[in-house]
Amino acid sequence: MKTIGMIVPTADNSFFSGLIQYSERYLRAQGYTLLICSSDQDAEKEKNDLVSLVELGASGILCVSGLNALPDHLLKDEVPLVWVDRVPESSKPIPWVANDDAEAMKEATNVLIEKGCKNILLVPGYLAEHQESPRVKGYREALEEGGIEFCTDYVLNRKGEQSSETETEELVREHLRKGNPVDGIITSSDRAAFGAMAALRSVGYYVPEDVKLISFDNSPYSTMGTPAITALDRNPKELAETACKILLKQINHEHDFPLEHRIPVSLVKRDSTR
Repeated sequence: MKTIGMIVPTADNSFFSGLIQYSERYLRAQGYTLLICSSDQDAEKEKNDLVSLVELGASGILCVSGLNALPDHLLKDEVPLVWVDRVPESSKPIPWVANDDAEAMKEATNVLIEKGCKNILLVPGYLAEHQESPRVKGYREALEEGGIEFCTDYVLNRKGEQSSETETEELVREHLRKGNPVDGIITSSDRAAFGAMAALRSVGYYVPEDVKLISFDNSPYSTMGTPAITALDRNPKELAETACKILLKQINHEHDFPLEHRIPVSLVKRDSTR
């Protein structure tokens, strides 16, 4: 049996589950079985999973990583590996397929600024080794170019200990209870956006009348609530299939692929930014 391993931070996320689904479908058509590991947002578990998949005989690995860097000598140079969505540093060239999160976040922040928002909260998402998210970089650049001072108090980092909606709700509620003004929020996922809306309702604020809201992912969740959520569509199908193609080229000892491959993100406007 030919197998390929895939590591994701958690399967309890529509974006990551989408990557799994599209990868499994593509690889099955090529005669491969996909082995899934969830790192549970734990850097050490991710490292162990990388080693375990090689020991289990996986022909190659797709990895949505939470690491700052791939430790030297953790994997042999000849192990086919593709980073998906996130790109840790490495002493050897490893191909990656990802969105330009910094540019996508800059676009989202600019949309809110154009709507008149000046106090924009960012919930950028959880990373296992707490490196600076490119989303924060894009957010900061948009604020500064828009003449708005960047304030670290408006970047709410989750701990990754509870669901994204629960942690986001708690963080946003605490921020509001301190009396900090908020007229815009950008969340790391559609589910996190529901947490933000719950926090806003708890203090009598509503979307979009009082606060404009944008989320990442554009999953089916984005249209289930009221109002429907303006979201950044990350194109998980193209991400997954492109990563699979590059991994199979490595396995087949082909070299006609780029080390860096960016998949475009599109903003889908809905009522939450009306």
